[in-house]
Amino acid sequence: MTVFTATASATLIAILKVFLVGLLAGALVRRGVLTDAMVTALTEATIIFFLPCLILDKTISNLSPSTFPLWWTLPLASAAMAGVGLALAALVFAGDLAGKRSMLAIASMQNAGYLVLPVGAALYPGQFDDFALYVSLFILGFNPILWSVGKLLATDGRGTGSSWRGLITPPLVACLTAVGLVLSGLSRWIPQPVLETAELIGQGAVPVATVALGALLGGISLELRPHLADAARVLVVKYGLLPAVTVAVLHLADLGSRDPLLARFLVLEAASAPAVALILQVRAYGGDEPKVGTVMLVSYLFCLVSLPFWLAVWELVAS
Repeated sequence: MTVFTATASATLIAILKVFLVGLLAGALVRRGVLTDAMVTALTEATIIFFLPCLILDKTISNLSPSTFPLWWTLPLASAAMAGVGLALAALVFAGDLAGKRSMLAIASMQNAGYLVLPVGAALYPGQFDDFALYVSLFILGFNPILWSVGKLLATDGRGTGSSWRGLITPPLVACLTAVGLVLSGLSRWIPQPVLETAELIGQGAVPVATVALGALLGGISLELRPHLADAARVLVVKYGLLPAVTVAVLHLADLGSRDPLLARFLVLEAASAPAVALILQVRAYGGDEPKVGTVMLVSYLFCLVSLPFWLAVWELVAS
């Protein structure tokens, strides 16, 4: 079996496990077993409770500036990836940027945590602590962009009072707090029972986030025909141009030989599906929900092919 087929098949199996949970949650939503209130509660519990605890645990336990001196490059890499994705989307949708704002957001803002975390847990169980740390640091740079530029592009702006408060999310606060504690040296004074409690709660982040993701997607109504052209252009950017640029940059930087797990993580991020937060933003602040939901759902279906393909391509290039 070649490197390409071995990597693709292993990644596909890992993603299928995640999607099977999502399909079950989606089916429960369609049957009315999971209500909108329950889905909202699951999503809020993940954002407010489980994910911040996971970030605190993995960052405080695994971030070591002495062994990982370039940790600060990950927030910058997330901002750069979003910027490159946005520029590529602007090129593909050139001529009607004002009318395709929401499509620019879907093409450039990826699911940095909900999807990547469970895939990483399935693919790299022995290195998941480091993988989760990479996710935490990536979110540090990505969340402010998602909740500022992403929200501006995806919505029509209804109900946006004090927009700056939307940038301050619990995962972002958790990451800033954890990094501050590590850099200041105060993390060593945190009682062990506190860290163990954060670890215990954080262990629920991956399964709960996966169920919430499936439930959100399960509630989307598919209207493919009127949005097929836009969906195709989003797929070109999201699963074609952006991962290709990422693989090329990582290869030129020779990151595969210096930090193989970090390189794989960045490839997964580049080939990940759009951020679930975009559909939440449209519901909360207004926008074309049927169109955004349809293109999002199509993108998640294509992600089943994109993630295995691009990770396999990277392993082939890196070898």
